[in-house]
Amino acid sequence: MKKNVLISGASFAGLTLAYWLNKFGYQVTVVELGKGLRKGGSPIDVRGEALNVVKEMGIYEKIKAKEFVHDTEIVNAKNETLVSFSINDFDEYHGDIEINRGDLVDILYEIVPKGEVEFLFGNSIETLTQHEDHVDVTFENGVRKNFDLVFGADGTHSIVRKVVFGDEENFSKFFGVYFAFAEANHIPTGRAKDTGIIYREIGKQAVLYQFQHSVNALLMFLSPKLNWDYRDHEQHKQILKETFGDDTNWKIPEMLDTLLYSDNLFFDEVCQIHMPTWTKGRVALIGDAAYAPSFFTGMGTTLAIVGAKKLVDALLSKGDYEAAFVEYNETYRPFVKSIQARVTRGLKAQLPETEEELQASIEFFKQRAKD
Repeated sequence: MKKNVLISGASFAGLTLAYWLNKFGYQVTVVELGKGLRKGGSPIDVRGEALNVVKEMGIYEKIKAKEFVHDTEIVNAKNETLVSFSINDFDEYHGDIEINRGDLVDILYEIVPKGEVEFLFGNSIETLTQHEDHVDVTFENGVRKNFDLVFGADGTHSIVRKVVFGDEENFSKFFGVYFAFAEANHIPTGRAKDTGIIYREIGKQAVLYQFQHSVNALLMFLSPKLNWDYRDHEQHKQILKETFGDDTNWKIPEMLDTLLYSDNLFFDEVCQIHMPTWTKGRVALIGDAAYAPSFFTGMGTTLAIVGAKKLVDALLSKGDYEAAFVEYNETYRPFVKSIQARVTRGLKAQLPETEEELQASIEFFKQRAKD
C-alpha cells in the first residue's frame, strides 16, 4: 500500500519533493495557500549540486534554455553609469544558471504528474495532530484527512513550522534589512533589455530588474527590528512611505509610487531560519521553512532543491522515516551552515553603512569588470 504524504507549499522545495516522492511510489498531495503558483520576484540561481539534481530530473536543458544572461550597471543619483559588468563572466559563477523565478516554477510544476499528484490551491493547514501511526490534518476549507507523513515546504513564514515546532521568532535570525518589490513595467530605464540597474546610498539600495518583457522594482533598507505583520500589506506600504518618502534621488520616487499602489507588493525582512532539528515525529521541514539562508547568499533555491533530494534519498536508503529523518538532519546540516555563513559578505556589499563602504563596493566591481 502506498504511503500517503502531504506537502505544504508548491515552490522549489515542495515541487521537487513532490516529483521525487511520486516517482518512488508515494501517494502525494500538495497544498498551496496561493490560488496558483507564485511566479513573481527577481531572477534566482540554480547552482552547484542543484544542477546535478535537475539533470537527474531531466529538466536541465529546459532550465538552460530559459537562462537569464544579463548585464548589470551601478549608477549614481543622476542615472549616470559608474560601472558595468556581467556577473556571468565571474569565475565563481561559471556553470551556474540564473533564471526567472516563474520560469523555474513552471518547469518544475510541468514534470509533476497531475493525474497522480493532487494539488490543493487556495487552501492551507489549519490544524495538525500527530498520532503513533498517522498525522491528522484539518485544512482551512474544513476538510480533514490522515497522512503517513507531512512535509513543510512553505517558506520562511512556514505554517507547518509554526503549528509543529512553535513561533517563528524562536528560529528566525534578523539581519537588520527589509526589502520590497513589485512589477514596474512603466518605469523607463534608458538601458538595453535584460539589464539590471542598481543605485546605492548609505543604508539603502534600489534596483530595477529588466528581464523578458517585464521590469521589477526592488527597494531595500537597513533598519532596527520593526514591529510588523508580514500579512498586513497596508502596514508594509506605510513603512516604505516613511523610509523612502523624502528620498528624491535616482528613480526612487517613481519606484516608491509603484510599490505603494501595487496589488502584488511583496515585503519582508532579511532573515535566516536556524533550527536544532528539522524534523519532529512524522513531520519534516525543507527549504526556507527549515533553513532559509536569505537572498544575500544567492543559494536559497539550491538549498531547497538539494534538500528535497537529500530527504528523499534518506527515505529510500533507510526504509523507515525515523532513521531517514535522523540522516537528513545530520548529513545535510554542515552544508546548510556553510551557506548561511555567507550572508554577511553579500550584505556588506549591497547595503554599505558608511561612505567609505559605499565607494569600496563600487571600486570592487570596477576592478572585477577590468579582470
